Amino acid sequence: MLPKTNSLQFTVPEEGGYVVSQNATDESAEVQADIQSENQNTLQLVSFQLADEEYGVEIMKVQEIILMGEITRVPQTPAYIKGLINLRSTVIPVVDLRLRFGLNSQEATENSRIMVVNVRGKTIGIVVDSVSEVLRVAESDVADPLPTVSGVEREYIPGLINLDSRLLVLLDIDKLLTMEEANSLDELIPTI
Repeated sequence: MLPKTNSLQFTVPEEGGYVVSQNATDESAEVQADIQSENQNTLQLVSFQLADEEYGVEIMKVQEIILMGEITRVPQTPAYIKGLINLRSTVIPVVDLRLRFGLNSQEATENSRIMVVNVRGKTIGIVVDSVSEVLRVAESDVADPLPTVSGVEREYIPGLINLDSRLLVLLDIDKLLTMEEANSLDELIPTI
């Protein structure tokens, strides 16, 4: 006769992390507590390059990563608004992150990507130089930004992460645009 086994079922809720369902045993409860504790203390990030810096965004904010395609420029928009793209019959605005950060513009390369993200409840694309990897980082590894980072930049840079030989700048994608800027993106999208 085979021994009775305990089973765990993992599901991923919409808000992220893992939920563990169990056929009740003390051992299962202990495993569930360990997994939930680990998820509460870990950040999962998508890292990307912009100029000579590496940035990270929470993975749950990233809808998808696509190749650079044709971007339709919209007149009389801020310089950092690259234009609009048609993503599977959905028109979304695209922000050039280099220009948004006050960096020099750069022509797209074979490594350039558009990260489709959710910002303040809106789906937008952000142009990055390249996408690097998905990382798991302990929340305790996130340091406060340097005191020299001030103003608006401080709003969307909640921390820095030291990854052995490199430094990753953590971005709060929801604060990348002000509420007014996010709402103005709706005006760019034609209604049909």
